[in-house]
Amino acid sequence: MKKPTKGPSTSASKKVNKNYRGWQSDVIVDLIKQYDFPYISLNPGASFRGLHDSLINYGNNEPQMMLCNHEEIAVQIAHGYAKATGKPMIAIVHNLVGLLHCNLAIYYAFIDRVPIFIMGATGPMDEAKRRPHIDWTHTALVQGNAVRDYTKWDYQPTSVHGVPESFARAYSIMMTEPKGPIYMCYDAALQESPLTEEVAMPPLTAARTPSPMMPDPEAMKAIADKLLKADNPLLMAEYVGRREGGFESMVELAETVGAPVWDIANALNFPNKHPLSVSLDKSIFKDRDLIVGLDMKDYEKSTHDLNNALRQLEPLPPADCDFVEIGFAEIGISKWAMDYCRLQPCSVRAIGDTQIAIPALTKLLKEGIAKNPKLEGKIEKRKKAIAVRTKATWEKWQKEAREKWDEQPMTVPRLSHEIYDVIKDHDWVLTANNLKNQVRKQWDFDKAYRTPGYELGTSTQIGISLGVALAHKGSGKLVVDIQPDGDLMFDAGALWVAAKYEIPMLIVMYNNRAYYNDWEHQIRMARLRGTDEKKAHIGMDLFGPEPDFGAMARSMGVWGEGPIENPKDVRGALLRAIEVVKSGKPALVDTIVSRHR
Repeated sequence: MKKPTKGPSTSASKKVNKNYRGWQSDVIVDLIKQYDFPYISLNPGASFRGLHDSLINYGNNEPQMMLCNHEEIAVQIAHGYAKATGKPMIAIVHNLVGLLHCNLAIYYAFIDRVPIFIMGATGPMDEAKRRPHIDWTHTALVQGNAVRDYTKWDYQPTSVHGVPESFARAYSIMMTEPKGPIYMCYDAALQESPLTEEVAMPPLTAARTPSPMMPDPEAMKAIADKLLKADNPLLMAEYVGRREGGFESMVELAETVGAPVWDIANALNFPNKHPLSVSLDKSIFKDRDLIVGLDMKDYEKSTHDLNNALRQLEPLPPADCDFVEIGFAEIGISKWAMDYCRLQPCSVRAIGDTQIAIPALTKLLKEGIAKNPKLEGKIEKRKKAIAVRTKATWEKWQKEAREKWDEQPMTVPRLSHEIYDVIKDHDWVLTANNLKNQVRKQWDFDKAYRTPGYELGTSTQIGISLGVALAHKGSGKLVVDIQPDGDLMFDAGALWVAAKYEIPMLIVMYNNRAYYNDWEHQIRMARLRGTDEKKAHIGMDLFGPEPDFGAMARSMGVWGEGPIENPKDVRGALLRAIEVVKSGKPALVDTIVSRHR
């Protein structure tokens, strides 16, 4: 940046912006522009008033700032955007208190492997510059320590000269697989100080992210050999679909070797109606002789039956089933939270990126099949048998979905059907909710972008869904959020964000007027202990009074209709809401769903 002679200057910057004034926070704005961030979500805070002024008056509000009603929503919007695109947004949170507000959202981003460039600030570290009381209570010693256990990196530069290098390093760390959030903390006094000397920026030609990591070739060959020798192999994928081409490469791999695919669906890894898709049919594990994990973290939930009340597990694969894997399970593993799940012993563990490893494995398999023509017949026979099984399973699911079809409140399968019936002729995207897996049993997830993967815990769905919808804004795609009622009660202000920034999204309330997941747990405990299960709703229900989500939406500037209990009335309401969404605005339909599954 150009060096001013003394104090703030009105001379023009030759590098980035003609409105150059010469404040140290301008350096941060230059970096934001150089790294092409699309949006900035934030909740206001005086600790970054210097940066805020630079973003508006030096940076011309490009990228656009989005005001959020809570820091958690700001981080979740960035989470959803990255989940849908693989590209990071910036979320800015106010010093220590704003950082503590959004801890849960940062933790979920970390375990979901999404990149978010989180910026924060601290009251001046120079005690002489702190305002009485407020700058003391809002300042911490090593502020990043509050989120260090679930960010990939945090840093607080001590001078403006440390800003560009740490920014570049943070971006690279954030975007290196497995991706994750980083936290940069900028001293308020640093931001507000005049720029009195030139600050070198990262070269425009510098690589922003290292190239993908290729697994050991010998390990890859060993996995290919095992796949070709196996009689009943299975492919398991968890995060593969997050990478460009991952969805398509999984199809080619499965069809090459004739192996069924179990999609854990933290990303959309495989088309659910493909003849080789066996997801949700746990009986498939019982005769496997080889399971290949691809960018996996949690094997156990899929490969075991769970007695939830007793916390007892029963393994489904045979004791002699071999496991191998390609992925990042041991890289970036948390030293604090146990989100890494139980260790699955594997005879071969190839550390590397499936984006390049799966095509390489497919090539090895094709070469091996070409050398042994007998394998072609074996593979074709296996593919046909799996296809017959998959077809029968799908037909069974459609029959089951029709049970209690006209029940009021409506069943989960009926709601799933009503939504899909009105969106299937659109180019649709489901934000994150799996509707208790029912959508995977009824909808056709035929393209990689149809969904970014499963939802996370309560108080995440609406914010992440907004981020997904923001990612697809202007694309012509119909974005659908099947929104739990309890989740929206945490962050109802997110509806205002949708209205203010005209984020088009169809919000369909999955409203059972309860935190029913926990209610079910209390029913299990009552049955186990012989206590009164009729009392299980206490501390779990959302009635008396019942929230009116249609009225809530309208109060925030979002088109809203409902509550709707009769399933025959859902279609008309959805069609009316879709017309609103097609006009570029959000709409909400409140549907009441049975608590029985």
